[in-house]
Parts: sequence; C-alpha cells; structure tokens
Amino acid sequence: METEKIKKRVLIVDDHPFILIGYKNTLNRYIPSKFEFQYEEAKDCKSAYEVIMNPETSNLDFAFLDISMPAYPEKGILSGEDLAIVLHQRMPECKIIILTMFTEILKIKNIITAINPHGLVIKNDLDFKELIFGFDKIVNNEIYYSESIQKMIDLENIEIPEIDVIDKQILFHISKGTEPEDFIKYIPLSAESIEIRRKKLKKILIDEGTDHEMIKRAKSMGLLF
Repeated sequence: METEKIKKRVLIVDDHPFILIGYKNTLNRYIPSKFEFQYEEAKDCKSAYEVIMNPETSNLDFAFLDISMPAYPEKGILSGEDLAIVLHQRMPECKIIILTMFTEILKIKNIITAINPHGLVIKNDLDFKELIFGFDKIVNNEIYYSESIQKMIDLENIEIPEIDVIDKQILFHISKGTEPEDFIKYIPLSAESIEIRRKKLKKILIDEGTDHEMIKRAKSMGLLF
C-alpha cells in the first residue's frame, strides 16, 4: 500500500518567471516519494500581499521571498522584507526563506535583525544542489545561510541605525519625488510627525546635506532599493 504523501504549501515571490519555474522544478525533486508541494505564486509586492491576506489562502508552510521587487506603496509594502513582516503576522508558522542579490554587510545584518528568516540566500550562491541542501535543513528545523552569508556572519560589531518601517516609507517616497504635502496619503502620520522623522533620518544618515545625499546613503546601506 502506497504511503500518503505529506502535502506542503509553498509561496514563491519573484518578478522573474523563469526563477519561479526553477524553484518549483527543484522543490518537486525533494524526496518526491514523501512530499507533495502545492504552490502559490506572485510576481511583485502587490500580488504577494493579496495572496497572503486572501482569507481563502490556506496556511503556508514555506515562503521564498525575493527582496527587491516592484513595490506596493499603497499598503507600505516596499520590498520582500515588508512582505516577510506581514507574513509573520498573518501566518507565524510559515518558514521564510529570503533571497537577494545584495551582498552589502549592512543590508544582510538588517535582514537578519528585522526578520530572522529560516533561510537567507545570496542568489549567486544558488544552484540545484545548494537549494535542495538548504531546503532540507529548513524542513528539519535548522537555519540555513548560503555560503556568502556564512562568510559575512561575523556582524556583531556593525551598528545598524534605528530605522523602522515608517522611516523606510518616508525614504521611499522621498526617493520617488513624492511632494511633501502628499506624504500623508501614504503614511499614517501627521504632516508634522513626518517632517520630524525626515529631519531625524537626515541626522542619522548624513548629519547634514541634501535629500539626494540622504537617499544615496540609504541605498548604499541597503535600507532602500
């Protein structure tokens, strides 16, 4: 008598269709006699948010989230990091794997501090064998960092500015050229509070200078894409 397979639900979010296909084809080869994977797919922050928040979406077991994707500013979802936070709140048992092309140490530290994902992978480290190896660790309740992450893991002496989700939204809208009077359409604060935060951000990031210099610094630190 054939043993019934264990069914696992997986969300894959990436704006490159061939990457979505590659992940699925690889995961389908992970102990196929034991597991059956059912997939939800999304190509940007908006479609991923809709999948996560849809009341008809069953609880997810695993989520592969690309960091850099088209944003969903109406909901303050600007990256895979923000999606991970929403997912933590909506489905706390879901194991999150973050995938990124970023190799800046500050950015990696920020991801680990803010999200503490079950997996953190530099995309250039990834191939078929490595994905299976890492996924096996995560299935077995271990944390998996890809090779480049492991080489950067001694991050204890790196200071990360105290910048929260609202601050990142302010930086995002400054970078997009949003008029100051329109910030309140997207950010749940008064115009006065937003301006206080903007000045504080400038002090933290560059001390003195222009908004352009502040945005350039934020991008170099991996706080903004």
